Amino acid sequence: MTRSQRVRALLALAVIALSLYAAVAVPVRLGLDLRGGTQIVLETRSTPTADADSAATDRALEVLRGRVDALGVAEPTIVRSGSNRIIVELPGVQDPKQAADVLGRTAQLTFHSVLGEADGSSPSKGAESKGAGERVLPDESGQLLRLKAASLTGKDVKGAESQFDQQNGAGWHVTLDFRNAGRDGWARLTGEAACHPAGTPARRVAIVLDDTVISSPQVDPSVACRSGIGGGSTQITGAFSDTEARELALLISGGALPVPVETVEQRVVGPTLGAQAITASAWAAALGTALTALFIIAVYRLMGVLATVALACYGLISYAALAVLGATLTLPGLAGFVLAIGMAVDANVLVFERAREEYASRHRPTPRSALAAGFRNAFSAIADSNITTLIAAGLLFFLASGPVRGFGVTLGIGVLASMVSALVITRVLAEYAAARPALRRRPRVTGIAHTGVVRDRLDQRAPDLMRRPRRWLAASGVVLVLAASGIAVRGLEFGVEFTGGRLIEYSTTTPVDPDRARSALTDAGFPQAVVQSSGDTGLTVRTDRLTDAEETTVTDTVRDLGGKTEKVRDELIGPSLGKELRQGALIALAVALGAQLLYLAARFRMVFGTAAVVALAHDVLILTGVFAWLGKPIDGLFLAAVLTVIGYSVNDSVVVFDRIRELRRRDAKAPLARVTNQAVIQTLPRTVNTGMGAAFILTALALLGGDSLTDFALALLIGLAVGTYSSVFTAAPVAIELHRHRGPGRRAGGRARKG
Repeated sequence: MTRSQRVRALLALAVIALSLYAAVAVPVRLGLDLRGGTQIVLETRSTPTADADSAATDRALEVLRGRVDALGVAEPTIVRSGSNRIIVELPGVQDPKQAADVLGRTAQLTFHSVLGEADGSSPSKGAESKGAGERVLPDESGQLLRLKAASLTGKDVKGAESQFDQQNGAGWHVTLDFRNAGRDGWARLTGEAACHPAGTPARRVAIVLDDTVISSPQVDPSVACRSGIGGGSTQITGAFSDTEARELALLISGGALPVPVETVEQRVVGPTLGAQAITASAWAAALGTALTALFIIAVYRLMGVLATVALACYGLISYAALAVLGATLTLPGLAGFVLAIGMAVDANVLVFERAREEYASRHRPTPRSALAAGFRNAFSAIADSNITTLIAAGLLFFLASGPVRGFGVTLGIGVLASMVSALVITRVLAEYAAARPALRRRPRVTGIAHTGVVRDRLDQRAPDLMRRPRRWLAASGVVLVLAASGIAVRGLEFGVEFTGGRLIEYSTTTPVDPDRARSALTDAGFPQAVVQSSGDTGLTVRTDRLTDAEETTVTDTVRDLGGKTEKVRDELIGPSLGKELRQGALIALAVALGAQLLYLAARFRMVFGTAAVVALAHDVLILTGVFAWLGKPIDGLFLAAVLTVIGYSVNDSVVVFDRIRELRRRDAKAPLARVTNQAVIQTLPRTVNTGMGAAFILTALALLGGDSLTDFALALLIGLAVGTYSSVFTAAPVAIELHRHRGPGRRAGGRARKG
């Protein structure tokens, strides 16, 4: 064993050992879409007296943190997003109405002297009287009171606690403790009230929370004029229930928000849906991996067995990396984890196909030397193809949000783990096996001592696929027009996160016909509701933004049709946020195409970079057009699928272009069309085998991944087929045509160079 082999072996053992330890010792954090709960996105709003700047958002975050902690939710998460947004995750909370009310209330607590009763009808909240600094608000019984300007605010309160006075029969109340100057202020306020006769309105003190008088007690007759209540403590009474008293104490203790906040996004996922998603994805991963492993073993024999072992190590490394980095595993992230299995196969296929070529050429007479050459010659294509996928994953992380961002994280980790498993673990196992004397005597057992079925048939027919490249471009144009016409004819069905509104998914005991549900909702006052089936007994309803009362009406309507009904998912997106997410999706696509162009132009020069980007745009338009014809939603998961398809497609193009570059180094004067045809034929076995491996994974995900992942897997399957086609019959012909238009004196890609 050489020194480099020993180093790789030790590195492989260290990575596996550390991953095994991390997988056992550090649990992976599950997202709310997998464990159930509520996510609320709050946005701070400016007022005439306060700007919703970064500092105000930071102060609001700390106030909200105190309120969330006081709610008693296990493992809550509250983080800032951007300059004026705050994301709150509440695991296990299935009814977000109360939580959103507690979090969103500004909780401006003020204490006022009562000037007297006011005549007239009840004013709107916060109505001001003509007197400077005076306000008119109804008390608990509805009687209008004239209130003097605030003497104390919530900042003067040290703390608040709900208590039950069983001894005196006073029920639930809230005890307030004042701090520093607040003690003297409270004594002064109650002392002024005590100067008025008992029973008169002016002897009362009004305690106002968010423009609502929550209590206006009379100052006890025992309190002397100008003396007031000392000690810095008092009680708020008002016939509170247990919940009301606790909520009031929570709001006061948490402090006042410096600026108002508005709920711009709200997601609720039931625990049943999350458990089903985990189970379905696990089955998809198990079945897809098993089918992929069987396929790889059937094609590459012993090397396929070793690649399968490395695939298991890939899964361990990816899981451990998620745990160590503290990344949250979401439903799209779980799909990315499954998807990266197919990408892990690609590197192994590249190596084994190059090893087969080396062995067949007799330049490498033994499986061991052929393998070494295969790893060396395939490295460039592996690096380029994985870097382009990392670019897509990075864009998802920086430009997307929520679950789609989690998909980008998982995909990026999966790509890096696949490179480690293929270039280190597989290599260690393969080189050790190939060095055994028994295999040297039986080289065909290794799986690389023969060319394979695909290559044998290509060698027999020797097709000239690039003889008429314009025919392929014309065929691509026809397919493109047919698919893209769906956008013009049917239009794009944007998901709720891009349009704003509310999407609710129900599980009913009795199947509900969507047309019947649509008619019932129209009669209930929701004619614009979009109703679709979801699974066997599921139903999704998408509408404009609903109030809580309107949501109750929708739920009751569905319950009347479907019997016992459970709300398994509830998403609320504000219109401004939907517009922002839609613009962000377009920016992500544009940046993805631009980033791929820059990278490919740097690696392969502008002719090939432009050809690859043309093929990518071709794939994206066809995929979008097919979804338009099918009436499928264009949402965040679709965006994740599109960016993944971009990575897939460019992988295939990179492999072809890498081979063109290698062949042109050998014969720089050969016509590009002939070289391209040769490169396509030589790399076609890799393209077919990699595509088959990924297809097994995606088909399993589409069939077993559940309703949440069906459209995602379908988009990837379509993208896989279109991307495989375009890398050969769109990108390559475009490169040939661009080369022809550059003039006979200039070679595509300029001067042939190494790397």
